[in-house]
Amino acid sequence: MVEQIALREWAVAIKALEAGKQIMVLRKGGIAEETKEFRLESDSFFLFPSYEHQREHLIKPEASPSVADTIAASGETPHQVTVSSFARVAEDIEVTDSETLAKLAPYHLWTEHYAEERLKWKKTKPLHVLLLRVYVMEQPAVIPDSERYGGCKSWIRLEEAISTAGARPALDDAAFEAQVQAVREALSAS
Repeated sequence: MVEQIALREWAVAIKALEAGKQIMVLRKGGIAEETKEFRLESDSFFLFPSYEHQREHLIKPEASPSVADTIAASGETPHQVTVSSFARVAEDIEVTDSETLAKLAPYHLWTEHYAEERLKWKKTKPLHVLLLRVYVMEQPAVIPDSERYGGCKSWIRLEEAISTAGARPALDDAAFEAQVQAVREALSAS
């Protein structure tokens, strides 16, 4: 059962997660967070696409889809949001130094410069690297947008129930475990 809570994330990152091109997100917490730091509110949640801060120059040139492709493919109206996946947290890794963060560069779509900016923002707080098992919903949910969903925050409570019936994993078990193992090996390398 997935709680009716969602992690607000760049749409381009969600599409990469859904396509199995990455299994991680980098979280520090939004400006509007009540606690002023990122906290994992649930170990399973929907992925809520955000277009607000994503910029082409903040993702690697070889990343696919591009920000422009993601926006063009969204087909959203100003008053609706399409939620097409949910995730379960496999691991929450706290990163506090540039060397550790650099080891993760091959496993996500953000530029090293942007990832480093995320690490340095709120210097006393760790960067959370969430390894996610993502599930793509058979029938995406098109929900009314709400002012409550906006702003610079990580978590939002959904006002309507979303069904996960028929969802399939973005990666099969072996492919997911291989990516988790690759991340762990990269982090343990000296």
